[in-house]
Amino acid sequence: AEEAVKAGRITGAVSLEGFCRGRLHTTGLVAASLAAAAALGVDAVALDAAADARTPSPALRVAARKLGRQLMRAARATWPSGELDDLARRFPKGAHQPVVLGVAARAAGLGVVEAAYCAAYESVSGPASATVRLLSLDPFDATAVLARLAPAVDLVVDRAVEAGRRVVGGGVEELPAGSAPLLEIGAEVHAAWAVRLFAS
Repeated sequence: AEEAVKAGRITGAVSLEGFCRGRLHTTGLVAASLAAAAALGVDAVALDAAADARTPSPALRVAARKLGRQLMRAARATWPSGELDDLARRFPKGAHQPVVLGVAARAAGLGVVEAAYCAAYESVSGPASATVRLLSLDPFDATAVLARLAPAVDLVVDRAVEAGRRVVGGGVEELPAGSAPLLEIGAEVHAAWAVRLFAS
């Protein structure tokens, strides 16, 4: 979102909603599907490799692993779990955040739907809250954007849960691979900035 603001693609609530909607239906769907599959117990190593394959930008892969490592610390402290411990051992530098999220959801006693909702909502709430700071956007306007996106979040969660269940029987090839090339390009531009407010 920070790069999109600087480039003039996000200027207020209307363009923020368009940005979030696009992100939700592409990378948000992929993240929610990964979280759903992980919550269903699909092998996290295979899911992490699938996440890498669906994230062309090296900067976004680094950010996803950093966020996954941070989430892992919190999850292991809150919901001790052999699965989380094993995932942390296999990925000492961090697994992709949606994969960690799905495993953490299992450890917390949540189901596949809740895991998918967490990932889908995060894909739109992160940019919305960042834009409040970046543009001094009224927080109520940002919240209204998220409220208007609620039906789309529901739709993405339904699709993600279906994809996660297909992965159980058919392998990671069943995961969606929706892409957002401008997000990937923007992430590489953003990572090269000397000064930025946000890491990802």
